[in-house]
Amino acid sequence: MPDLVVAGAGMAGLAAATEAASHGADVLVLEKGDRPGGSFRLSSGVVWRYRAWDDFRSECPGGDPELQRLVHDRLDDDLAWLERQGARVVEQSTGNPRTTGVRLDAAATVEALARRVDVRLETPLQELSDTVPVVLATGGFQANRDLVREHVTPEADALVLRATPWSTGDGLRLGLEAGATTTNGLDELYGRAMPAPPARIEERSFVELAQLYARHATVEASDGAIFEPRAWSEIDVVQWMARQPDARATFRVERAALAELVRGRSVGEMIEAAERAGAVVRRENGVVEIDVVAGITATLGGLAVDASARAADGVLAAGGDVGGISTGGYSSGLAAALVLGRIAARSALGIA
Repeated sequence: MPDLVVAGAGMAGLAAATEAASHGADVLVLEKGDRPGGSFRLSSGVVWRYRAWDDFRSECPGGDPELQRLVHDRLDDDLAWLERQGARVVEQSTGNPRTTGVRLDAAATVEALARRVDVRLETPLQELSDTVPVVLATGGFQANRDLVREHVTPEADALVLRATPWSTGDGLRLGLEAGATTTNGLDELYGRAMPAPPARIEERSFVELAQLYARHATVEASDGAIFEPRAWSEIDVVQWMARQPDARATFRVERAALAELVRGRSVGEMIEAAERAGAVVRRENGVVEIDVVAGITATLGGLAVDASARAADGVLAAGGDVGGISTGGYSSGLAAALVLGRIAARSALGIA
């Protein structure tokens, strides 16, 4: 009988399992998918926080200040801990002056952590134990079209999934069955605008094909509605697109804006990447047009937890299964997963 069961082997689950194992606990990690890493493995690997606490609060005003403060205050130390566990840092910067953090080699970091614990692949957690504490870290419910339709948008079937297909709400279901409650923000998602079909989008191209330049474009839905981006992260654009007909919009870019840089890539380079993937790009009279569709990476609402990551008696939660951190805006899900994963493990084992 293990001392701790962890459901999910993404950033949160692996952080929880590694933390527990470092204290001598016998840990069993149950992973629904055919590989460890979850959606972390498919990401750009950037783990970050806002430099200023006030920025965190203003960018994510609907979040729980207590949980946000944990992420803000503990991330730097937790990143140092993660590096000691074998995480590979490839860049000591986020490329954004408002944030601080690192870029990890996601695949190498996953492998380093997964070697330290017992990970059972293709083995979902079916029910909670009456005797062993459980950390729920199954990644949210973005891959469950029915739950996304119920909570986020009636256009759920049109969304492009920018995550693993295994995050179907198992943690949410198990937590609620144990008596946990949910946070606000169940109707919120994090994602990116992606080139619309006939573009071919594969897991390895999730980051490369993101069309992250709405602030340099005119954004128009098929019914003629125009959206003016306000958030630096452009999460507001994706949330708006997700609720438009077929979750689509058209980005129109003036030729002069093609040279604008966004996170190290020009607008023109992002459009060219989409075109290579099969997207239809229209160029006429000095304007470039591309049809885009909302891609869903994560759900932002979820189980409510306290500062010890407790969701219910004997049930802890971390990562995408927890809501109430990025609510109302955008913050690093990987940062929250790392911080709360470690907290959940210590809480489960009764370690201060």
